[in-house]
Amino acid sequence: MAIRMPRTIQARQILKRSHSNGSSNAASTEIPKGYFAVYVGEQEKKRYVVSVSLLSEPTFQELLHQAEEQYGYSHPMGGLTIPCSEDVFTDLASRLAAF
Repeated sequence: MAIRMPRTIQARQILKRSHSNGSSNAASTEIPKGYFAVYVGEQEKKRYVVSVSLLSEPTFQELLHQAEEQYGYSHPMGGLTIPCSEDVFTDLASRLAAF
């Protein structure tokens, strides 16, 4: 019998938000193995550290395609920038974590 965790707890496990204030110290640039950083937001970009398992999800691949169309390979934040609102991104990560 499987125990289902609430969606918000699952989302926190797959979506580890870290605040990047532009500093280059080890704490702001350290990313655990199996994760990568993305910047999300329409006006103010927030930095999220997400599991590489999201790369195989079709909905996340669509966001990557949108990022490629909008930014090409020159992302304004110096890292992977996802062109959607923070709410849309966290909702997507929550739904993907539920599976």
